[in-house]
Amino acid sequence: MDDPHLRSASGRSHSLTFSQMPFLELSQVSKSYGGRVVLKDVNLSISRGEFVAIVGYSGSGKTTLISLIAGLQKPDQGTVRLNDLEITEPGPDRGMVFQNYSLLPWLTVSENILLAVEQVFPNYAPERKRQQVDKFIAMVNLTPARDKLPRQLSGGMRQRVSVARALAMDPQILLLDEPLSALDALTRATLQEEIERIWQADQKTVVLITNDVDEALLLADRIIPLTPGPGATLGESVAVNLPRPRDRKALNHDAEFKRLRALVTNQLLGYGAQRRTTVTRKLILPDILPENLDLPRTTRGRPLRPHEQKREAVTVSTP
Repeated sequence: MDDPHLRSASGRSHSLTFSQMPFLELSQVSKSYGGRVVLKDVNLSISRGEFVAIVGYSGSGKTTLISLIAGLQKPDQGTVRLNDLEITEPGPDRGMVFQNYSLLPWLTVSENILLAVEQVFPNYAPERKRQQVDKFIAMVNLTPARDKLPRQLSGGMRQRVSVARALAMDPQILLLDEPLSALDALTRATLQEEIERIWQADQKTVVLITNDVDEALLLADRIIPLTPGPGATLGESVAVNLPRPRDRKALNHDAEFKRLRALVTNQLLGYGAQRRTTVTRKLILPDILPENLDLPRTTRGRPLRPHEQKREAVTVSTP
């Protein structure tokens, strides 16, 4: 695995050497549903502090993959290990941000986050729990909305609450399952910047699932394409050595950004082309004759089948 290079907020480059021992590791993982193989022989190693994006077509198995990492599902074959411990069920060491927010509608912003804090840190004093909640509400810039219900928030604000709730659990790894896919373009761009800022401040290990190559390039240290299903697996990873923080406007004119975008896109297109096949089969036409629509409706009758046709001799008198 190529070691990515991170830059400081000042833009100066510095090399970050990750531990040789994988923090998250998937070994020969396969998963099927009803006899249909969704994932096959998936191998993945992620170092502590890395931001990895997995990109692929819709329906290729991305959500299944992150559900296995979260412990929401179990692989049919292979193992998933985090910090050298096998994942067999959900746990507070993995913070999950879903596509659909998953907020309790009768609880306020602070109450939704407090509920997670109380589950993970039951021995915290009430004041410490409140400080934990307030810290992450402030981190996602939602302090003015802390007492609002989810229905009083925009889609982007709800997703910020979901991110804050996951971070407040202080997980070892943050799992993002296409968290911005349902948002409009402007809100999505704003939250992409928020996620990068939070990651820079917290340095959590992050796995982002997305079908947006530009989003992956904006946020990740490394991009790994997922081949189309059935039987999807991970392709060759691409290191993203772009300066941080990343300015989306500047990136559009950056030659390395364009090269990486073309590389990842061509990989995905190549995987898609490999899945295409040509099928030749005999077409059997229905045993029915077309109705003559030129005739009046009252005299058309029902459509006839070929074997129902009758030959008649008609004598026509001519003067």
